[in-house]
Amino acid sequence: MTPHKNTRRAAALVAAAAMLIVGTEAGSAIAAPDNGPRPVPSPTAQGRAAAIKAAQEQSAAAATQLGLGAQEKLLVRDVIKDADGTVHTRYERTYAGLPVLGGDLVTHTTGNGTLKGVDKANDDRIQVPTTVAARKAAAGARKVIWAGEGKPVLAFETVKSGLQKDGTPSRLHVITDAATGKKLHQFEAVETGSGTSQYSGEVTVSTTKNGDTFELADGERGGHKTYDLKHGESGTGTLLTDEDDKWGDGTGANEQTAAVDAHYGAAMTWDFYKTELERNGIAGDGKAAYSRVHYGDSYVNAFWDDSCFCMTYGDGEGNKKALTAIDVAGHEMSHGLTSHTANLEYSGESGGLNEATSDIFGTSVEFFANNKEDVGDYLIGEKVDIRGDGTPLRYMDKPSKDGSSLDAWKEGAGDTDVHYSSGIANHFFFLLAEGSGKKTVNGVDYDSPTSDGSTVTGIGREKAYKIWYKALTTYMTSTTDYKAAREATVKAAGDLYGADGTEAKTVAAAWGAVNVK
Repeated sequence: MTPHKNTRRAAALVAAAAMLIVGTEAGSAIAAPDNGPRPVPSPTAQGRAAAIKAAQEQSAAAATQLGLGAQEKLLVRDVIKDADGTVHTRYERTYAGLPVLGGDLVTHTTGNGTLKGVDKANDDRIQVPTTVAARKAAAGARKVIWAGEGKPVLAFETVKSGLQKDGTPSRLHVITDAATGKKLHQFEAVETGSGTSQYSGEVTVSTTKNGDTFELADGERGGHKTYDLKHGESGTGTLLTDEDDKWGDGTGANEQTAAVDAHYGAAMTWDFYKTELERNGIAGDGKAAYSRVHYGDSYVNAFWDDSCFCMTYGDGEGNKKALTAIDVAGHEMSHGLTSHTANLEYSGESGGLNEATSDIFGTSVEFFANNKEDVGDYLIGEKVDIRGDGTPLRYMDKPSKDGSSLDAWKEGAGDTDVHYSSGIANHFFFLLAEGSGKKTVNGVDYDSPTSDGSTVTGIGREKAYKIWYKALTTYMTSTTDYKAAREATVKAAGDLYGADGTEAKTVAAAWGAVNVK
């Protein structure tokens, strides 16, 4: 076997412009005692693991500083250090050794360890009389503390595997009260998409030479690989290989085309996060996810699965048009980003924010890719003819144009399907980036209204997605709702551009324009 060699070649690509169809109360700042934990090392790409380790060593001191109970412990998930020395440490919580669902929190400390504030998924104190369950657990259940909403209680979590209505794998998490057996909550862990594909022209893909063949393995971006499931529905699949390193022919009939499409989309997403947001991979650890194409038979969907840390794409109706567009890859991989940062629960208002996060970054990746055949726009799934009339799946400038999405917040928004309640944040993002009223971007006409009749002047797409990323990674938690998202983005804008700056004021104005006060 000869040494691996990275190569880059142009390849024809089918771009399936598919997009996905399918609440944290911010804690108030608290005073900091003088004996807080010591500052952690700077969490650069190289030092992230060391920063997390150092923070974990100080977690007991942090728990004491936060006034947590004797049976509560903190587990560090991430550490982010700002240029001014502020350190944001994200924790999960345990109680008497049991995981606390909805117990996540983020602390914000100065460079010398002084606590500036904390954002909690649930502000209620954990006071469970006993961790001995009154009822026998169902097979496969695990005992937990449920703190997702209301007063924390002892509960059981079960995971039911199966299929959703459209054939997408399902891992339904169900939370039941350990004392009464009453169902407290449920959420779907597999996040999905729907659409068809179109061409994006000639693109460059990164491959690896192995002996006399080339593998669809990207040695430049954390080792991302693309596999062929050959219409199966389980396993990793077979790594795509080719003898001359010329992949696909731009048609759905060629099995390589979908793979090139997915591989290219993953590369654009990786590059966007690395170049624009200085994030080294979805989990921030420099390791790539992987892609699986040709899932199932005529499967008209795509999904992210955190358990395999992978994206999976179907081939659409008649197995002719794979769902592998640039914005689909960006959307799917961003579900992985969310799960490794705020971990927004996939239900209620937090679920709408989860979906909107993927729409926001999927759209941003599409603009970043600058592909002349699939130009950046604010039309979600613009090349998908899912309705048979050529209209996009969702509109960010006026979400209600799809017939279902919300333009603005209203009572009961959390009861709306997450793919439609996402319209509130999608509309906010458009207003923040581009402003209200009529305008043309990349040849596409938009006309964005406001719920209060105000006029919003945009601050530009780059600032808008940097603010959203900052809020997601440092202030949002698993149960963030729209009101808390407003607070998180205002704080993020202040961190990045100044609390009294135009950016923070525009963030507030854009939320007001979608009725999030």
